[in-house]
Amino acid sequence: MKLLLDSFWRAAAYCLHPRVIGLSVLPLLIGVALALGLSWLYWESAVAGVRATLENWQLVDAALKWVETLVGGSFRAVLAPLIVVGLAAPVIVLVSVLLVAWLMTPAIVDLVAMRRFPALVRKQGAGLLASLFWSLAYTVIAGIALVVTVPLWLIPPLVLVVPPLIWGWLNYKVMSFDVLATHASADERHRLMHEHRLPLLGIGVVSGYLGAAPSLLWAFSAMTLVLAPVLIVVSVWLYTLVFGFSALWFAHYALAALAKMRGVADREADREADRPGGAGPVIDLEAPKPARPPTALLPPDR
Repeated sequence: MKLLLDSFWRAAAYCLHPRVIGLSVLPLLIGVALALGLSWLYWESAVAGVRATLENWQLVDAALKWVETLVGGSFRAVLAPLIVVGLAAPVIVLVSVLLVAWLMTPAIVDLVAMRRFPALVRKQGAGLLASLFWSLAYTVIAGIALVVTVPLWLIPPLVLVVPPLIWGWLNYKVMSFDVLATHASADERHRLMHEHRLPLLGIGVVSGYLGAAPSLLWAFSAMTLVLAPVLIVVSVWLYTLVFGFSALWFAHYALAALAKMRGVADREADREADRPGGAGPVIDLEAPKPARPPTALLPPDR
């Protein structure tokens, strides 16, 4: 718990570092460009498609008419855009996680290692291709899990539990791998991710709940739909900030755990060397030859 809290406040402090702020600009620009471009191309057609689908389902259409009698006739016009936003939010989160993992995390790990662990040996346990494959594979799995669990989102308590747990699991798998890829060997990475899986998963779940916060920007009123372009930019920026903080938290925790594990391993190796039968220090077993006294001190020959 001490290591978890220590890495938390260090990650929060590092968010104010000028280099971290600068690193968040590139994922933000790419995410905003993608979000605005897709919304400009497909927003109207997506809303029209959702509205037509709702009207074609007789049971849903009857339910909508009943709701309109209670809240007013504008509910149907607002519902379709809200559904589109709700479906787009997970995609924005997934893209934000990938952008942060690929563009920010390596530089963040270098910053943390340079400032806190300059003597930590880099064993290059995984390369860029392995990291990309790992991130894509688990992102696809998380996307499938989100699609499968969509019916559970209709149950009020579960909508606050299921998506953050999926984000947390994805953060745990992607960020833990990326922050250890350079410094830890493959065996060290597997051991750390296994021994510290609960704290790392906890970091991921907390980050998942923080990552769900930007979606609340769309839940205040129908006026948010009018401000959709601005809210998209703000949402992407918040996602980038949250997952940048998550990368810092994982980096501080994982590198500290790696340094501690290597220190324990070194001490155990030293104790093993000092035990009877161990390797021990190298000792020259050859008896030293007595020094020959100087010629001047020898008695004269008789």
